Amino acid sequence: MKLSVVIPVYNERATLRFVVERVLAVALDLEVICVDDGSRDGSREILEQLQTEYPQVRVFFQPHNMGKGAALRRGIQEATGDFVVIQDADLEYDPAEYPVLLEPLLQGKADVVYGSRFLGSGPHRVLYFWHSVGNWLLTLLSNCLTNINLSDMETCYKVFRREIIQSIPIEEDRFGFEPEVTVKIAKRHLRIFEVGISYWGRTYEEGKKIGWKDGVRALWCLLKYSIKEPAVAPQRIEIPSRAIEPERQRLSDPTNAN
Repeated sequence: MKLSVVIPVYNERATLRFVVERVLAVALDLEVICVDDGSRDGSREILEQLQTEYPQVRVFFQPHNMGKGAALRRGIQEATGDFVVIQDADLEYDPAEYPVLLEPLLQGKADVVYGSRFLGSGPHRVLYFWHSVGNWLLTLLSNCLTNINLSDMETCYKVFRREIIQSIPIEEDRFGFEPEVTVKIAKRHLRIFEVGISYWGRTYEEGKKIGWKDGVRALWCLLKYSIKEPAVAPQRIEIPSRAIEPERQRLSDPTNAN
């Protein structure tokens, strides 16, 4: 079982190397796909170094700043693993939780897994009240429009079977990726699971980029794709049990070490 980790990068010099090395420290067969979205702070040079140092790291450079959604679209197209996970290039999400996210997929129960910041007992940094209200409202509207009961639609951590996410056309170029992909997987009647994750949010002074305009765009995307996107019959993609069971047992073994 191989996991493709797609990392969109835009001006993340301060955290980029640390995040990639934390991803590589996870005891899984990984490929790390970094897509630089026109960085101008030295991130591109760091990525070039990482690519020469680690054979698991593959780097792609956008011709100019095109947006997070465009970078994810490129990275997803390049993925070759059995599963694909989205990883931000900052320190807000912990790659050590990949095994927890993968468990419903390895059990054959899920097609998509969301890592929810609002479930579970992991540590959460206390930050912006109105951001949490905005996330709650967007998730509520998403649930109303899709008839699914997510607790955290806007989470970064989403894990997909590769064949499924590569079959979904991604149109949004910026932060509209989250509502767009949520509507589209709901329209396909895919099996969606949530697992609780920890969250180490950062402030705008520390480099956070998303703002209120992106929240308005997310609202527009929810309405747009709920109307535009046709319902699609689900296509089950079964992974042979011989590939699932050994990996599931390995991940659940407390004696397993890096």
